Amino acid sequence: MIASLHDEAVARTDAADDANIPLCVDLDGTLLDSDLLVEAGLAFVRTNPLRALAPVGWLASGGKVGLKARIAAEVDLDVSCLPYNQAVLALIEAEKAKGRQIVLATASHVSYARRIAEHLQVFDRVLGTEDVNLSSRRKAERLIADYGDKGFDYMGNAAVDLPVWKHARRAYVVNAPKAVARLAEGQGNVAEVIDTRGRPLVTWAKALRFHQWMKNLLVFAPLLAAHQVGDLDLVLRGIVTFLVFGLCASSVYVLNDLLDLPDDRRHPSKRNRPFAAGRLSVFSGLAAAPLLLVAAFGGAACLLPWKFTATLAGYYVLTLAYSLVLKRIMVVDVIALGMLYTIRIVGGAFAFGLALTFWILAFSMFIFLSLALVKRYAELVEARRKGRETKAPGRGYYPSDLEMLSSLGAAAGYLAVMVLALYIQDARTIALYRHPEFIWLSCPLLLFWVSRTWMLTHRGEMHDDPVVFAIKDRVSLVVGVLFGVIFWVAR
Repeated sequence: MIASLHDEAVARTDAADDANIPLCVDLDGTLLDSDLLVEAGLAFVRTNPLRALAPVGWLASGGKVGLKARIAAEVDLDVSCLPYNQAVLALIEAEKAKGRQIVLATASHVSYARRIAEHLQVFDRVLGTEDVNLSSRRKAERLIADYGDKGFDYMGNAAVDLPVWKHARRAYVVNAPKAVARLAEGQGNVAEVIDTRGRPLVTWAKALRFHQWMKNLLVFAPLLAAHQVGDLDLVLRGIVTFLVFGLCASSVYVLNDLLDLPDDRRHPSKRNRPFAAGRLSVFSGLAAAPLLLVAAFGGAACLLPWKFTATLAGYYVLTLAYSLVLKRIMVVDVIALGMLYTIRIVGGAFAFGLALTFWILAFSMFIFLSLALVKRYAELVEARRKGRETKAPGRGYYPSDLEMLSSLGAAAGYLAVMVLALYIQDARTIALYRHPEFIWLSCPLLLFWVSRTWMLTHRGEMHDDPVVFAIKDRVSLVVGVLFGVIFWVAR
């Protein structure tokens, strides 16, 4: 009985102490599964590509404080869709319910910090970078001056937080590297370790979009058209070409996701992408993109003809232009997307040393333009369902453009069928196939697939990426097999 009363008294004392001691929370990497300075810097580059190097000058002239102030003045971040760590937010709300003072103490610029505090409505006080860069020892000194040594609890995530944890009564460690977590625990005041990170390999597989590598099978199209699939050397070269294109494409996907963070977070499905959701850090993406690119061009330069390497460079430049500018220009965006598919076929031809034909280029341009329009249409269908009438974020279209897009897309698909029909009548085609008349069967098959694809898109049943849809759709797979059988019989 006496022991029970003692425990209750201790619990009441601890609760009273907690109420008197503020909980100070770091922002970048702790409350937020991202870094505001990096995100704002990327947003600046995206909207001001011709001034991309300006932040370097700001850093040189004004240090980190000057850089953060200029970036904050230039970039208006939408704090409502940032990837907040829900476990950390739940802990903060629980402590606030106990009557504790909650302090946002961050090295991010104070203007961003105040807007986040206003949005979340859980902070009683905001400390951020203003006259000094409020990080590491400077943050520790500020908190000691305001609350005393061991007069505050602190929640952080990185090595720069070690000096702050040292002077905190209790330390909360959030998603820290293992080495940092060990050092923090060695200080003897860690109250809780929070780890909300998932499986990194699975997350990276999603970020690199390995499923999108299926598009790179287009490099084999010239080999199939030339009836050279039996040449083992060319097949092996095709595998290398496939892998090189995949590495380059993944580099582009990572960079595109980093540049598109604000738009992706407003999108119903893209907001779950690893970088948009905060499951991968922006820093890791900035490191991965150039490494993948170097691997792609290194492999191309060492193992494949120079014409292919030049084509790969053209693919990268066009993709970069698409990510920065072209995707926001009406019609130009879908033409660019169609060209990006076609470039894979051109690259395959150069890798194999085969001649490109008028027919394969014309067919690919029309069919891929149709698929690009499917992609845009699917995005706008979702916007119309939600009652939106304004321009789609990061795009050049309004929901009211749906009918025109469907007309253009269906027309492009049917033009691809016409090109296929004309190809059958070409003298070189007749010479290449023993039974070219069988190829006619592919025309109604393609008409069916194009029409069905657009009907499903019109009904809102299309994935926002038609290639992913085709890979998963049983009917599309059956059509693809039948297509292959028809051309095999025609040989």
